[in-house]
Amino acid sequence: MSRTKRVWSTRRRRTGGVGGSAVGRVLRDRTAGRCLAGVVVSGFGTSAMWLTAGIWVKSLTGSNSLAALTVCAMWAPVLAGPALGALADRMGRRALLVRVNLAVACLLATLVLVDSAGTVWLVFVVLVLYGAAGVLLDAAEAALVARTVPASLLADFNGLRMTANEGMKLVAPLAGAGLYTRFGGPAVALLDAATCALAALVFARLPVRSPLRDPAPAAARRGELAVGLRRIRASAVLRPLVAAGAATMLLAGVNGAVTFAYVDDVLGRGPAYAGVLYAVQGAGSVAVGLLVGPLLRRLPERVFAAGGIALFALGVGARTVSPDAVALAASAAIGCGLPCVLIAAMTAVQRETPDAVLGRTAATAGSLMTAPNAVALALGAGLVAVVDVRVLTAVAGAAGMLAAVVLASGARRHHRRAPAPPRP
Repeated sequence: MSRTKRVWSTRRRRTGGVGGSAVGRVLRDRTAGRCLAGVVVSGFGTSAMWLTAGIWVKSLTGSNSLAALTVCAMWAPVLAGPALGALADRMGRRALLVRVNLAVACLLATLVLVDSAGTVWLVFVVLVLYGAAGVLLDAAEAALVARTVPASLLADFNGLRMTANEGMKLVAPLAGAGLYTRFGGPAVALLDAATCALAALVFARLPVRSPLRDPAPAAARRGELAVGLRRIRASAVLRPLVAAGAATMLLAGVNGAVTFAYVDDVLGRGPAYAGVLYAVQGAGSVAVGLLVGPLLRRLPERVFAAGGIALFALGVGARTVSPDAVALAASAAIGCGLPCVLIAAMTAVQRETPDAVLGRTAATAGSLMTAPNAVALALGAGLVAVVDVRVLTAVAGAAGMLAAVVLASGARRHHRRAPAPPRP
């Protein structure tokens, strides 16, 4: 065998081969395949409930503000990510996935008691606890996957996970809305409860050991909540990716907040057209999830993330003009570009972090990257009332392009400082 063929063969073994074969290996891997199955099942119920909760509260109270607060209720627990991640590090991850999903199923079943404006408070209590469970489950799953899936396939898994999540967002809200229209809110809650119970069954059959973890000593517990933040801040790999993810999600929040104003003021369409734009954006995220693994094997993480941010920024900036073709292309660009930095950052967290603190670090990274989105949604909702939507999208697009340039230039500096590999 020639030297060139030997090098190519070695590279294929290390990277899992070409994109298609790597995706196939992820799906054939029993642990990865069942984790994805659990994500699909639970994601369907979550996406259905996400839309239906607002409709349900609106129909019972007549209040748009209370309906909007349902989304905030599910987002709020993200701020407790470090504390929830610490739980994922101190318990067996598989057991945690099973028990939390079963607990959520029981919690959702209590929503059958909601039948009037006087019982709407129960919806908010359940949604807050549901959001907290989601943060905990994400941390446990990220840690479990990092320990069981080969490192060369982590990007492929995370890309497929994104595809599964976004795919559910395309179909589940419609199913939930239809079920709500026919049978009411309790039926959707019971559907979500059933998907959580089924996800628990899937996770219970994961072919991995779930070791018992000894409680940390009191001295260690006092500082454990900041472990994830310290690891991210000290890492030359994680720090720029998580910071770029946070900046991008801040801009994504502004973009999301102005969507209806963009549809009305720029496109001259009715509010329902926003659903078309969201569907196109979701389709873009589904598509990019299938390409993440092959691209991350060929590009440095920062370069890949910077390219995604730039594509996202172009899509947001394009919302200053009115043709429908541009609007659809912009939504597709936003859907393709936005997930790139999030997947790159989480893959790096899984690869760079020791197992003992991976739950905390993953949850902390998730909090740092998603909390700005919630803040920007509120900020954007206020700004759109006093600032022209074209100005907001132009500024957000320019800021996103600047973030992409900064991240890419940092990648070049990091590459120049990196030591050259030893000669064979």
